[in-house]
Amino acid sequence: MRIFPRFKSLIVILVLSLCTLGSVAQEASKQVVMVPMRDGINLATNIYLPDGEGPWPVVLTRTPYNKNGADRSAATYNEAGYVLVSQDVRGRYESEGEDQPFEVDMPDGFDTVEWIAEQPWSNGKVGIFGTSAPGITSNLAAAAAPPHLTAAYVTVAPDSLFYRSRFVGGVFKESHSGGWLRGQGISEERIAAYKARAVLDQGWKDTDFLFHRDHVQIPIYNVGGWHDIYAEGSLYNYLYLQEQGAGLAAGNQKLFMGAFGHGALQGDLVYPDGGFITGSMDEQLRWWDYWLKGEDNGIMDEPPVSFYMMASARKDSPSNKNRLIQTDHWPPQHEKTRFYLLPGGTINTSPPTADSASITYQFDPANPVPTVGGQNLGSDVGPRDQREIGERQDYLRFQTPVLEEDVVVAGHIDMELYVSTDALDTDFVVKLVDIYPDGYEALILDYPLRMRFRDGQNAEDVKMMTPGEVEKVTINMWSTAQTFEAGHRIGIHVSSSNYPRFAVNPNNGAALDDLDTPAKIATNTIYFDAQHPSAMILPVVTEDL
Repeated sequence: MRIFPRFKSLIVILVLSLCTLGSVAQEASKQVVMVPMRDGINLATNIYLPDGEGPWPVVLTRTPYNKNGADRSAATYNEAGYVLVSQDVRGRYESEGEDQPFEVDMPDGFDTVEWIAEQPWSNGKVGIFGTSAPGITSNLAAAAAPPHLTAAYVTVAPDSLFYRSRFVGGVFKESHSGGWLRGQGISEERIAAYKARAVLDQGWKDTDFLFHRDHVQIPIYNVGGWHDIYAEGSLYNYLYLQEQGAGLAAGNQKLFMGAFGHGALQGDLVYPDGGFITGSMDEQLRWWDYWLKGEDNGIMDEPPVSFYMMASARKDSPSNKNRLIQTDHWPPQHEKTRFYLLPGGTINTSPPTADSASITYQFDPANPVPTVGGQNLGSDVGPRDQREIGERQDYLRFQTPVLEEDVVVAGHIDMELYVSTDALDTDFVVKLVDIYPDGYEALILDYPLRMRFRDGQNAEDVKMMTPGEVEKVTINMWSTAQTFEAGHRIGIHVSSSNYPRFAVNPNNGAALDDLDTPAKIATNTIYFDAQHPSAMILPVVTEDL
């Protein structure tokens, strides 16, 4: 693997996701056809055939970013003995129909795979691949279980658009989901309608991979990145299918989790050999050769999980503890260890003993805490220095003493937080930070929880806060693999906003589609005493890696 190149924009990334990593001697010739769907809509499709006599195995990608982006990668697939098929999804570029992002990609994916299997140049074995949005369409096609779909290679795609892409902790992902929809030409009216659908409804269930993944019957190679917008999704796609998948899915999954993001990493850190968003073309071809050609090339004899252990990574002196680890299981053996918030802005693994300890701040929706780095889309990506936020009364910092030995963390993380508010609804946002000896606050994870959704996002779970009442809430912090090295500190930051990464809560408790009720300033309190032991639960690794 090599470091993910520093692309200047997401568009460049997504185009290059269909390209080879090296130069291509020539562009392959192509045929352009309209492939009929079951409802009579025709989808524009490029077909790139190898030289010689077929039939051949086929690899397919379905994209909202223009099927012609495959022109530059076609020769690589053709020379390896594969037909490449690239298709504009419904309503995009040359395809007919209405643009309905990811809402019809199960039936359209099924119909396209089965159409391919009937063509004289196809031997009936079809693989599907894609990065980001084309990865999402690949997963949805797999969930439709077309009989001739044989394998998939999916990079940076979520297990759930609803929980990982549209909403996290019930909070709309403004810069990611809203920004992407705007980039697709979706109107502000339709985006507002998306934002108002934070309660799980049947429409979400009908079109979300999470509710159909039990139908997947094929081996899938998942590629994810710890600083990517879909990090947890890549991980849990692998875990579910490896352990519970149908047909050939169970036991035949592969996972690579690198140290990259959905765009060039910003800040002063670099992870040597941390991988890149498109995955490895060589590895992808090995995957196709095994599953589509039946070549015993050893790929399935290798450990199913490869993950990057991040560590101290300043550009001028990255630690040699940054490394790729291969293993037969995820997560590594660990002990769930509580790191408690304590008075004085400290953190310790011993629970608090104070009879009363809390901090109260004013959360003004008109003055949200600005986003500085994180798992963002295309720009402002990665472990930026949180000192850029500055000192704010609504931004609380806690830190451990200087670590005397490494703390190695790998697995899922939760934050148990005791809170109260004078509002009917508000948000709390928590960050996990690696604090360097010189004070650099490297952002590792940052996640919110909207209080009305503290018990879940089903309609029956929605519940407003009782002003002044203390409640324990659990914030899903997703997963990581991070060595907090000796000499560093572990930091936990708490606030009530992180904009534009997450939409700002108006604190008024109004209906989700109510844009007229004025926002209000919320008085929010977090507690960290003996009766209210707020703590982040870190999976501290206990096995040798």
